[in-house]
Order: sequence, then C-alpha cells, then structure tokens
Amino acid sequence: MCPARYEIAVTPHISTDQRRARLAWRHALAGPVPPERGPRDVAADLVALHATDAATVHLAVAARLHAPLVETVAEALYERRTLLRMLGMRRTMFVVPTGFAPVVQAAATRAIAADQRKRLVRQLTESGVGDADWLADVEEATYRAIAARGSATAAQLAADEPRLRTAMVLPQGSQYVTSRVLFLLAADGRIVRGRPVGSWLSSQYLWSTADGWLPGGGLPAMEPAAARTELVRAWLARNGPGTAADLKWWTGWTLTQVKAALAAVAAVPVTLDGGDTGYVLPDDVDPVAEPAPWVALLPALDPTVMGWRSREWYLGPHAPALFDRTGNPGPTVWADGRVVGGWAQRPSGEVAVELLEDVPAAVRRAVGAAAAELEGWLDGVRVTPRFRTPLERRLSA
Repeated sequence: MCPARYEIAVTPHISTDQRRARLAWRHALAGPVPPERGPRDVAADLVALHATDAATVHLAVAARLHAPLVETVAEALYERRTLLRMLGMRRTMFVVPTGFAPVVQAAATRAIAADQRKRLVRQLTESGVGDADWLADVEEATYRAIAARGSATAAQLAADEPRLRTAMVLPQGSQYVTSRVLFLLAADGRIVRGRPVGSWLSSQYLWSTADGWLPGGGLPAMEPAAARTELVRAWLARNGPGTAADLKWWTGWTLTQVKAALAAVAAVPVTLDGGDTGYVLPDDVDPVAEPAPWVALLPALDPTVMGWRSREWYLGPHAPALFDRTGNPGPTVWADGRVVGGWAQRPSGEVAVELLEDVPAAVRRAVGAAAAELEGWLDGVRVTPRFRTPLERRLSA
C-alpha cells in the first residue's frame, strides 16, 4: 500500500529588486515614452496624482512624459475634463481620471463627507450658530448660487449667500463657515473644483456644479464595498506587492475594510525581503523584466514616494533629510528604483541636486541631465513646495 502524498503550499516570494523593477515599469519611470501617452494615462498609471500642492500634478506628469505639458494638463483638467480634482483617500486632494472618480467617491470621499458633516454640525451647535437644518439650508442656497453663475469663487458665493460669512467661535479662533460648506458640497460630489484662480501654481479654484462640469453630468453612484474592491484592485495593479498596513495607510480605511477588499479581489499573499507578507493580484505573481538603468527627479508629494507606508525598500535611511516632521516628502532624486538624493530650486531658478549616497559616474551624469531638463521645463518659474523639508530648504537658500 502506497503512503498518502501531501502537497505543501509554498508562499511565493517577491524580492526587493523585483519590487523596484515593478515600480519602474508600472509608475512609468523606465523605458521609452509612447507618443500617444498623455496626462490621463499618467494619472491612471499612478491610480491618482497627489494634488495638495498644485505644482505636484504638473511636475509628476512631466517626470513621466519628459515634455513641457502645462497646457496639456490644463486641457485634460479644464477643457476635455478627462481628469478631475477631488478629495479622496486620507482626506487628501487628488487628481484622478474622471472615469475612476466614482470609485474614489464611494470608496473614500463619501465617508469623509459624513464624518465632517457631523463635526461641523457639532461646532455650529456649540457656537450657537445653527444646527443640521441650518447647515442643509445654507448648502442648498450655495449650490443654487453656483448653478446660477455657472462657476464662482468662494468670495462671489459669499456675496450671493451672506450666511457663508457666518463665523463660528472655536477654541482655535473664529472661523467663517465658507470653506467648510464648500468642502461638504464637494465631498458629497455635488460641486467640483474647476479652473484655478491664477496660474497653474495656484491652489484656489472656481467652483462649478458636478452636473454642469462633468461629461455626462455628475458622478454615478457606486456601492461602497464594491468601490473599495475596485480601488484595491487598482492599487495592487500599480503598487503590488504591498502589505495590509500599506493599504490601510494609503486608503485611510479600517483594517477590516482592507481585509475584505483583499479577499474580494482574491489577493495572493507573498513573502517580501525582511519577512513581511505582501499581496498581489492573482495574475501578478510571476517576475517582471529588469528595466534599463533610469533616473528621475520627482516632485514633493509625488505618488511614487507616497505609494506605501513602509518605505525602507526604496527610501533607505534618507527620510530625515527628505521628509518633514509630519511625514510629507519633498522633491526626491531616484535611480533604478531607489531614492538617492533630493533637489530644489535656487532663487535664480537653477535646479540644484544633492546626492545622499555614492552612485556610479553614469548615474551622476544622468541625474545632471535630468536636472537640466527639469530646469529648462520650468523656464524660470519658481516652485516652492507647500511642505518644506530639511534638504529642500538648505538647497533652495
């Protein structure tokens, strides 16, 4: 009688070198740029472009397409409207492909709106200003004012609806409700941020109704659990392997929500160098080809730098120089999937680079060429990151 045979399941392993190769290909940092690619493709490659700092959107696209694309990005945002600026994961501003916006809205933004509305109602009540009914009435009046104008600044809306100038007395000081009401209307998906008030570096925008701005009108509703599944599918396709902790941080969800979404996409667990468990999509276990050597100068808050909570595998020991005290990254220099330095603009407009480790001469030359390309692209425009980091401050002085 033959003894029973048992198969032992072996968890696949993905090395740090493989993670860096995946990052290079999937974040569009290696290889030639197809001529048909545009800003929407870059946003899709990165799931979403960080937009807390308006300059990041343009610089992140330029780093992937190697072209002066201010006008092209503006066209995608404000003319063709294939990109949309919206609040998303971690209550952070992003630019996303318009077709993907309903996923972000249902997976992240809707819950943020509900939480912030409760908070504002509590503050209104404690300040003796009003209650939930008062807030709802002001929101409706503000929405009607935007619809009547077509597009409007916050100041114009406050003139149309004087209650927007109502002040709440809070422990941190007096605060008008204007920005809070507009925040809620936007987080509910009823209004959107349109053109900037000023240059492409401006963080002030005209407001429009979502129905009037978006092709087809408004954001189609999705069920939150289904949207979370789609968001995790997109994140794993671009950032996998990543850990559950990476996803929890990036999405701002509970660990229970993360685990449910990973199960829904049938994510495959893999071991990572160092022993952590990461996850990939079922068809993404096999290794990818190693890219040719590459370098990149990425802006502050670039999605690649902000893609994971655990960053040692690409950041190394450089966080103290390149991040501020609250965890926001400044401009970084990359070589072959690793951060090797940082950059900043001097008052003259010169792009100054500092390497934080020894690299081969070929890498130094490539970094110098990338800095010259970026300096030419900026053409004298000064970009100061919203969040200043130690190295950026020193280089820009």
